[in-house]
Amino acid sequence: MKMTAKADSERFQSGANEYAVYLDTPEGRLRSDLAFRNLQDFLPQQDEKSLCALDAGCGTGATAIRLSRLGMHVTLLDSSPAMLDIAKRAAREAGVTDKVVLQHGDATQLANLFHTRSFDVILCHNILEYCDDPGAVLRGAARALRDSSAILSVLVRNRAGEVFKAAIQAGDLAAAKNGLTAEWGQESLYGGRVQLFTPDSLRAMLAHTSLGAIAERGVRVLADYLPPRVSRSADYERIFELERQLGSRPEYAAVARYTQCFARLP
Repeated sequence: MKMTAKADSERFQSGANEYAVYLDTPEGRLRSDLAFRNLQDFLPQQDEKSLCALDAGCGTGATAIRLSRLGMHVTLLDSSPAMLDIAKRAAREAGVTDKVVLQHGDATQLANLFHTRSFDVILCHNILEYCDDPGAVLRGAARALRDSSAILSVLVRNRAGEVFKAAIQAGDLAAAKNGLTAEWGQESLYGGRVQLFTPDSLRAMLAHTSLGAIAERGVRVLADYLPPRVSRSADYERIFELERQLGSRPEYAAVARYTQCFARLP
């Protein structure tokens, strides 16, 4: 059963502070840091100060603020006022309020919220899995991309990663077996259900909205399964560099916890 839009809105509103805390954990940092470094590999080849970006489902604004520090003008969109409040404070503390615009709204309504051909960079990071109609988000993003040099970055939960999590972390072989065909998983932070994707299903969804996938990266391939003797904090940089190498190799990216896909207009 899918979560209703109201239920999603309520969990993001009440869980905003918990999400901000999660992003400061090694797991949260690693997801954000890897996704951002991957994104930097595909940013349009022009003066970053002339670029306009949209972070759809911006959450606490961490990634958007990184883009603004590069000089981009960034619009932060989220359905949770609590998330936007945190993002506003973060932008003020980072000294980039002149580079960001905060907008309350539903990512599935992108087509109605922004003009066509408005953005050079659009982020849909960990938002599609919470949407009743993820295709609507992608259709709106395709409409809002400026031209064929503009880039869309999508980060979603990878079904294969959920299988490995169930087997390796939880030791739940039944859950791992059921996960092989599962369309929905359990979200530990908010306590709700989230849609799971495969690289094939994501590529098909992008193609259906006239977007062409140009690259894929795995995010958090093995960091979640390291033994306790490996310090997630002290060895963070070593873990990060290893994850970067693994995530760019298809055979390892296939079982990552998250799939990051980059797409462009034809």
